[in-house]
Amino acid sequence: MATDIVGGIQLEESILEVFDLTVVRSGNVIIKDIDLTVRKGEFVGIVGPNGSGKTTFLLAILGILKPQRGTVLIYKSPPMSRGLHKRIGWVSQAAANLPRDIRITVRELVRLGTLNSSNMFDWSDNGRREKVDKAIKMAGLQDVENTDIGRLSGGQRQRAVIARALATEADFILLDEPLVGIDRDARNSLLKLLDKLCHEEGKTILMVSHDLAAIRQTAHRMIFLEETIRFDGPTESFPDLEELADLRGIEHVHEEGHDHQHDQKEGK
Repeated sequence: MATDIVGGIQLEESILEVFDLTVVRSGNVIIKDIDLTVRKGEFVGIVGPNGSGKTTFLLAILGILKPQRGTVLIYKSPPMSRGLHKRIGWVSQAAANLPRDIRITVRELVRLGTLNSSNMFDWSDNGRREKVDKAIKMAGLQDVENTDIGRLSGGQRQRAVIARALATEADFILLDEPLVGIDRDARNSLLKLLDKLCHEEGKTILMVSHDLAAIRQTAHRMIFLEETIRFDGPTESFPDLEELADLRGIEHVHEEGHDHQHDQKEGK
C-alpha cells in the first residue's frame, strides 16, 4: 500500500485528491480554488450554510458535474474511470426518499448494489448472495431484510441505501445529507454505523451535512465550505461561533457597549 512520510509520520495512501477546483453553474461560480486530499480511513465531514456548494462539490468529485477548472483524482484516476464504480459508494439526498408503495424488500434493494453494466444480465450468483448478506449485517438490518422498504422507518431506509452502497464492496463512501428527516435515535444509530464502518471495516467516508453538532461528534476532520474552503482541520480544532462568523466575514451588528435590552425597556 502506498504511503507518504511527512514529519516522520507515516500517512495512509491518498484516496481523493482535488487540485484548484472551480465549478460554474448557470454562469455563477459555486465553488472555487478547492484543494483537498482525503486519505484512507479518514471520516471527513463537510459543513456549510445552504447554497455554499457542498452538494456541487460532491457531484464534481463524482464526475457528474464538469469543472470549469481543476483536477479530481480518485485512487489516482479521473472520476468515471473504468473500475471506479466498484470502489465508490454514493448515497444521495434522495436515495432514501423511495415511494411508500414501492414493492421491494431490503434484500432486493441491497442486491441492486451488486449490479453493474458488466453483470446486469448475468443471473448466476457469482458471490452476490455473500456480498448482500455481509452488507445487510454491517448495516444491522437482519431483522427487516425481507420487509418492504415502504414499511421501514426513515432511519432504517437510510441504513438500507447505505447497505446497497456497501454491497458494491466500495471502500470510499460519499454521503449527501444522510441525517435529514430522521429522528434523534435513528440519527445516533446511523452515526455509530458510519463510525464502525470507518474504524472496523477500513472504509473512507466523506459526508456532507448541515447538522454541525452531529458532525462534530463523529467526524475525524471537518471542512467548512462556503464557495471555497474556509476551514480544514481536526474536529477538535473547529472554530467556535464567533470565529466562524469571522471566517465568513460576518460583522457584529451591535455597537460595542450598546445595551440592547435597555433599548427594549425604553421602547427604543
